[in-house]
Amino acid sequence: MDHSRHFYIDGRWVAPAAPRDLDVIDPSTEEVCATISLGDQADTDAAVAAARRAFDGWAATPLPERIAALERILAVYLTRSEDMAQAITAEMGAPLDWSRQQQVTSGDWHFEGFLAAARAMEWDHPLGPQSPGERIFHEPVGVVALITPWNWPMNQIALKVAPALLAGCTMVLKPSEVSPLSALVFAEIVDAAGLPPGVFNLVNGDGPGVGSQLSVHADVDMVSFTGSTRAGRLISKAAADTIKRVSLELGGKGANIIFSDADDRAVKRGAARCFSNSGQSCNAPTRMLVHRDRYDAAVDIAARVAEDTPVIPAHQEGRGIGPVVSEVQFQKIQALIQSGIDEGARLVAGGTGRPGHLNRGYFVRPTVFADVTPDMTIWREEIFGPVLSIIPFDTEDQAIAMANDTEYGLTNYIQTTDKDRLRRVARRLRSGMVESNGRGFSKGSPFGGMKQSGNGREGGVWGLHEFLEVKIVSDWD
Repeated sequence: MDHSRHFYIDGRWVAPAAPRDLDVIDPSTEEVCATISLGDQADTDAAVAAARRAFDGWAATPLPERIAALERILAVYLTRSEDMAQAITAEMGAPLDWSRQQQVTSGDWHFEGFLAAARAMEWDHPLGPQSPGERIFHEPVGVVALITPWNWPMNQIALKVAPALLAGCTMVLKPSEVSPLSALVFAEIVDAAGLPPGVFNLVNGDGPGVGSQLSVHADVDMVSFTGSTRAGRLISKAAADTIKRVSLELGGKGANIIFSDADDRAVKRGAARCFSNSGQSCNAPTRMLVHRDRYDAAVDIAARVAEDTPVIPAHQEGRGIGPVVSEVQFQKIQALIQSGIDEGARLVAGGTGRPGHLNRGYFVRPTVFADVTPDMTIWREEIFGPVLSIIPFDTEDQAIAMANDTEYGLTNYIQTTDKDRLRRVARRLRSGMVESNGRGFSKGSPFGGMKQSGNGREGGVWGLHEFLEVKIVSDWD
């Protein structure tokens, strides 16, 4: 990649103020696949200054022109899909077919959703019939810092860049330093789409460096962050002195409640969903609650799903899960699996160590624990690996109480053919999303959580509003 050691600032590829190289490790091979530069204060300041200079002009650009700009980005994006897939596979270990079919397509899916939302949204309108002379305007927040994670790199970049762009904001993107290659490809896409200089800027860096610098920067009006709850707390504290808006999409510990009348594929579907992307999804259904009369069968089914899930090097085509993203993540997951064993959960599939056919790479065995109790570490902590914990329940109230007994509140899952029960339970679950019977959400639906899973929403009109201020003007008519 020609620009791997450069940043994209003010419409140009520029060298860092002071070289600070960081190797990007291919998690399938444990070998260096690229080298990037980490930014420092001078680079952060240059990017923010470029965004600030561009703001007034971009904010005043008519909405149809902002829509046309995102349409150009989408058109170029589609031509670079294979480049994007190869980058994601190399940097974070998503198997190539998964990168092509899920990781890359999540980007254009969100672009299309935001374009539809922007066209349909009322950007200014009367307050109401009681006050015909008062008018509501939705205006851009300003300069925004976009800090994105490594697990779904283009999904999260699209969920932030597209609404910020349409809202009229200018931006500085700091992707995860673990998975920066896809973001560099995206910057090339933006460059080819011909945005005005300074509207989109990219600076690579780590959290304590560029991430912290953006969070405290006086000329940054908003931080939109996706990542760990721990990092979200730090960003909130860092941003407090400047009273900037902070939007957080953080961790999760999804409960999947399987009632006795659930369809025959509910357990298999839930286990497969837990293991997909090697378990590296904040909305993964990692806690399976099963009605006692189906519990033993569910444990057997989940164990078979784990044993039948291929674990493959990311560059190999075909079905399967790849490695987890890094040695740090690998060691964390191994320690949590061991804690499940030590604390008395029944290991029915997987366990510590790599799969037997792989002798290097950060590969984790798909793992299933049964007879888990709510006080166990594996039940309470976000593992972010292909590890499923199963627990029985006897009553609906008991299942709801266990599902809600967590600091997280991102996504919960319900499996039942009883519509009255589904509606009743969904209303009582404390999460921003409830997915039922394997039916996913539509393009433009709001993504986000409650409690320590964060605040704000991404996607559709809700995602646009995250980057907009509300202004009311009296005596307009």
